[in-house]
Amino acid sequence: MEDVISQEPGDLGRALCIITGASKGYGRTLAFQLSCLLKPKSVLMLVARTADQLNQVKEDIITLYGRQNKLDVRCVQADLEKKEGVEKTVHAAKETSVTEMDHLLLINNAGSLGDVSRFALMFTDPAEVNRYLSLNVSGVLSLTAGVLQAFPRRLGLRRTVVNISSLCALKPFPSWVLYCTGKAARDMMFRVLAEEEPDVRVLNYAPGPLDTDMQLQARCLSGDPQLRRSFSMLSEGQLLSCEESGAKLMKLLLDNNYPSGAHLDFYEL
Repeated sequence: MEDVISQEPGDLGRALCIITGASKGYGRTLAFQLSCLLKPKSVLMLVARTADQLNQVKEDIITLYGRQNKLDVRCVQADLEKKEGVEKTVHAAKETSVTEMDHLLLINNAGSLGDVSRFALMFTDPAEVNRYLSLNVSGVLSLTAGVLQAFPRRLGLRRTVVNISSLCALKPFPSWVLYCTGKAARDMMFRVLAEEEPDVRVLNYAPGPLDTDMQLQARCLSGDPQLRRSFSMLSEGQLLSCEESGAKLMKLLLDNNYPSGAHLDFYEL
């Protein structure tokens, strides 16, 4: 594409990189890994609900990489379940001088497991379901739309959107109706985006079973006994580290040869 500027092998250009859910777990790991791949004077925007944890991630990144890379690390405390949180994040992104950037990279990592202790027939309150979907679907679409509108297509600007997906986007799991529904909706949402905006590079990346707090919740709280046993077996040496899974995502972004809108799983790469 003529409007995509080429970058040196091994980096993602001089970028505005936005990571949601960046204060802990997989998002935190991605923040560290991406900070090594951004050209000097790039902006790394970390978004999460918890300010203290965000600021600690920022300090750690600056200590390890930021000064030598002249990386501008910014924190945005925002609840993406709410309209105000989405608007706050988009406004913070707009404060970046895009004319100095050649890559806009949005990593939609924020999400929640939801109540996995109950089965589908037990969710009779629409308000409860809507609260879950507000963060995991509605907020993701609104943030992505807001950021892409703020930085429209222009010569020399590459735009990339990543959705942190899951096997649950493709396969149903008993007692995980909220999580599976949210992940499936997000995958389709980004597939549609890829069709509508062919100049935007779109990726649904399923990172595999990660050794995180969410995985611990799944093992302890899942309402389906067989599923709990499966997760317990996974925990015995079969879980992936966030670093291992993130490394494959970094390679996908660097190679930049995936079909836009594709769902790619850690185990398929």
